Amino acid sequence: MNWNNLLSPKRLSNDGTLISKDEEKERSTFHRDWDRILFSTAFRRMHDKTQVFPLPEDDVVHSRLTHSLEAASVGRSLGMAVGTKVRERENLDARIPYDIGTIVATACLAHDIGNPPFGHSGESAIATFFTDGEGQTLLNQLTGKERADLTQFEGNAQGFRLLTRLQLESDGGLQLTAATLATFTKYPRESHPDGSLPVDSKSTRADLKKHGFHQSERDLFRRIAEEVGLKKQPCAPDGYAWARHPLAFLVEAADDICYSILDIEDGVRLGYVDARDAEAVLRPVAERVPTFKIGPARNDDVRSRIGYLRALAIGQFSRECIGAFLDNEAQILDGTFSHSLSKIILSKDDLETLQTLARKKCYNAASVLEIELAGYEAIGGLLSAFANSALADEPSKREKKLIALMTQRAGMKPAHSKYEKILRVTDYVSGMTDRYALSLFRRIHGISVPGRAL
Repeated sequence: MNWNNLLSPKRLSNDGTLISKDEEKERSTFHRDWDRILFSTAFRRMHDKTQVFPLPEDDVVHSRLTHSLEAASVGRSLGMAVGTKVRERENLDARIPYDIGTIVATACLAHDIGNPPFGHSGESAIATFFTDGEGQTLLNQLTGKERADLTQFEGNAQGFRLLTRLQLESDGGLQLTAATLATFTKYPRESHPDGSLPVDSKSTRADLKKHGFHQSERDLFRRIAEEVGLKKQPCAPDGYAWARHPLAFLVEAADDICYSILDIEDGVRLGYVDARDAEAVLRPVAERVPTFKIGPARNDDVRSRIGYLRALAIGQFSRECIGAFLDNEAQILDGTFSHSLSKIILSKDDLETLQTLARKKCYNAASVLEIELAGYEAIGGLLSAFANSALADEPSKREKKLIALMTQRAGMKPAHSKYEKILRVTDYVSGMTDRYALSLFRRIHGISVPGRAL
């Protein structure tokens, strides 16, 4: 892979056409990608989608939207630093650092855009509906890979579908650049019926653990991969698996850094994590920064102290990830590099300690689990109502009303195949915010009535 191809500015229409457009004086091609995502309705909905703590009462706790903005900030710094060194090594254009920084930041901005309500438990709820729930009976006549798209429902693949097809669907989609879309795609492969590829790549390559696009967008990703020159993976017989775009490693690193640290900070604020425990895991990383010093003013203010340690830790993790990328650039470009950057840095054990503390104290907190379970029921109930209605040969009056509600609310184009009809339902449900999903579930089941306090 080479940097000139990897930074292709051509734009992808949702019919598969690659378009060359003139650059504006005020904005670079890649800045326009950032703006298109920022102003999309899918991005706006992330303000009420779970990061870790569903439906928090504290208004400073992270949502998917604030997490994505912070990851984008870290990602821009990673991209600028790497871009500066790449430009020097390859003698590339002077604007390369800015372009790479913007591409990474934009992909970070969108990296969670396909996540359903209630975070990873929402993904599990959708998958479970089709593996163990009522949805099992709806998958006959689908191919094995089409079924896998649903039984292994993946927010990353849904995000690719949103960015390439669903937003501004009647106007060709968002038409983002090939470079940004390839950088966004953390897992550049299609689904497989047994969950992994034909060889045991799942345990050895970070980029092949999951699928990154549905069968419906299979050829759209192929067009992107060919345009930017991604290297094909030999483990897929039909070639629908590629090595990651190099900049996708930086997107993953920015996400790893942000959620590992900021989930702990939220946990302290909400009382799930003892401040002393948070300090104990952040301090070893912060102390590696030459300017480390906790002054007297911070000693009496636990939030300020943890905020200071958090800032230093983010900077330290970032510098180490930049070094790891540059040290392994040759293997990354030839497609043989198979690790997440955060797994090979000096402070990898400290990062793992942070993640372990978050899993123990935050992700499995009783109040978090209770709301996630409620969301599980709501998502399953919504899928049942809308999927059965969409697939009915002769819809009942109630089913017709549900179809009308879904069509009007989501502005969807008609679907013809059974697979596409089911995807339209998962598009609708996965696109909901946490509160809207719970509210709609109650309303269509008669538990509450719009405009009435019961």
